[in-house]
Amino acid sequence: MLKLLCVLKNPRHDKENSLMAQKIAFITGGNRGLGLQTALDLGTKKGEDVKVIIGSRQKSAGDEALAKLRAAGVDADVLEFDITKAADYQTAYDYFDSKYGRLDILINNAGVAGGTFPGEGPEHRAADVPLDVLRRVFETNFFAQVALTKTLLPLIRKSPAGRIVNLSSILGSLNLQADPKSPIYDAKSFAYDASKTALNAYTVHLAYELRNTKIKVNSAHPGWVKTDMGGSSAPMEISEGGKTSVQLATLPEDGPTGGYFHNGKALPW
Repeated sequence: MLKLLCVLKNPRHDKENSLMAQKIAFITGGNRGLGLQTALDLGTKKGEDVKVIIGSRQKSAGDEALAKLRAAGVDADVLEFDITKAADYQTAYDYFDSKYGRLDILINNAGVAGGTFPGEGPEHRAADVPLDVLRRVFETNFFAQVALTKTLLPLIRKSPAGRIVNLSSILGSLNLQADPKSPIYDAKSFAYDASKTALNAYTVHLAYELRNTKIKVNSAHPGWVKTDMGGSSAPMEISEGGKTSVQLATLPEDGPTGGYFHNGKALPW
């Protein structure tokens, strides 16, 4: 009995229990724009205790973002990480495995537009899209997301309730792109749109494969937001851009999986 009481009062066990109570989140491209806003919202959400690790290609930019997050009261760290470098996937795995032994939330936020966006540049036209542009956009927006998730999935499986959020776009909706009455019918940017459609397919398939686990996988449309990618004409402020990702990252046990959402509303595939 005495030995058991000593174990229960052991500070090491208290620390381990505290770490397990706190969710560990990784946000790629988290040093600016939507990624930084998502990190801020996730780290300050009421009722949640989340340690946010932001991925940043440049350490200096990551450190600047980290200072902003910590000043806002977010428990955060930065990991030098480039979604286009395959070697960084294993680096990320080793980081989370050695420090936390698991990963609770993965937000695949990093991505590229491929050219002028939103716009009608020839690099986006299906009829004459340069194949090098198409490959580059798919490498970042699709293949890299799949590869990183595959690498980190063993750690997410160790989470009591893993959440994977894939940053998609309403422009990836085939239903809306094909409907002449849709508000995005004329917003055709082929390389970008197709990469997000493919990412949506990955969401559906991965959610199906993980359907008998506590892991939930969903696609998020953040909205058209005033960022470097979205441009100044976007109707949404950056402060609104992280809401959908945070909602999906903190879904309750009875929340949806294999869905496509914007601010709590399902979007047509």
